[in-house]
Amino acid sequence: MPISLSIEPTTACNLGCPECPSGLKKFTRPTGKLDLALHEKMLSQVSKSVFYINYYFQGEPFLHPQFLDLIRSAKRHKIYTATSTNAHFVSAEKAKEIVASGLDRLIISIDGLTQETYESYRVHGRLDKVIEGTKHLINAKKAAKSKTPHLIFQFLAVKPNEHEIPEVFHLGKEMGVDEVRIKTAQLYDYKNGNPLMPENETYARYKKNIDGTYSLKYKTGNHCWRMWSSSVLTWDGKVVPCCFDKDAQHVLGTLENASFKEIWNSPSYRGFRNAVLNNRNDIDICKNCSEGAKVWA
Repeated sequence: MPISLSIEPTTACNLGCPECPSGLKKFTRPTGKLDLALHEKMLSQVSKSVFYINYYFQGEPFLHPQFLDLIRSAKRHKIYTATSTNAHFVSAEKAKEIVASGLDRLIISIDGLTQETYESYRVHGRLDKVIEGTKHLINAKKAAKSKTPHLIFQFLAVKPNEHEIPEVFHLGKEMGVDEVRIKTAQLYDYKNGNPLMPENETYARYKKNIDGTYSLKYKTGNHCWRMWSSSVLTWDGKVVPCCFDKDAQHVLGTLENASFKEIWNSPSYRGFRNAVLNNRNDIDICKNCSEGAKVWA
């Protein structure tokens, strides 16, 4: 059984990021939110082996009206909890609730230090809301004398904002977040270049070839430890192999018809693992995978 999971609270999102199927509204699967009863069913089936749950897959978690109920329930099972947010819905009161819920780790996507650079990727977003929400969280932690959630500023490196990378570390330290990370961007159309691709190849997942085309710069051999250590559950109870299957094209089972343990050990799951071991590059979601990619902190 896996030691970690990603559980999707919702596929809904308030932003329109250009490399995100949720933001672009390009999913073939339905938009919805995780039912609390289904969530309890998930936890009852995995809590003996799972010690870490990332409550994020696609969408903005805090658009789920009962999101913190999910966190509180996982904490009752003594599971470490994490999530990622665009921080547009973190009021002073919500920040207090987040701290009180026991959430262990919270990634805050900042992705720009001016409104112009921020909204070039976070379309329809407001940088001032991100800064305001972060301040609320820091103040709520101080008021509660709480070390959690561990707050991470995550800066997605793209061409419009890469010149601001040194400054985001200063901002994080000045504000009092616990950590700053620079994340490389997954780009769907990269072979002939992409306007979002950073000029500094250090911050890119892709390298320029002699013929002028681009390719993934990380080795993608016939292996993937995630196939044996983790899994992803969508808001409607489907089980997919990993976070790169954003549109759930490789459904290995559904909790409506089987238990998670049955799905985990099923012929379809074993067949997918076997395909990874034999010819990983034939699997569509594996062709643009950053497993093993560096995170700068």
